[in-house]
Amino acid sequence: MTEHTGRPKYLQVADELRRAIRAGSYPVGSELPSTSQLTRTYEVSTTVVRAAVRELRQEGVVQGQPGKAVYVTAEPGETPDGADRSDLAVRLRELEDRTSTALAALEARVTELEGRVSPP
Repeated sequence: MTEHTGRPKYLQVADELRRAIRAGSYPVGSELPSTSQLTRTYEVSTTVVRAAVRELRQEGVVQGQPGKAVYVTAEPGETPDGADRSDLAVRLRELEDRTSTALAALEARVTELEGRVSPP
């Protein structure tokens, strides 16, 4: 995967898989290639492939688990609106993760500082 679009790689892989499903390379009922095959095909990490499959699973396009069989269960929707909502959901999840991490770090720092302060 050599595109430098600013779009996360897992979304690029998910886009490619959607295109392949629409083109009939992976018809409904067929099994997607294994995680290791997809990592070689798209030249990305296992983590990226798993995230791409998770994205398709959340859309209802595939069922199964990366590392086990994953089957195509539906044609991907072609509405640009849906893609925009999907991107927004991804951004919200990323923001939620960063916020949780920042809050945990802040809480740890406050606890540390409170431990340094002796009562009057």
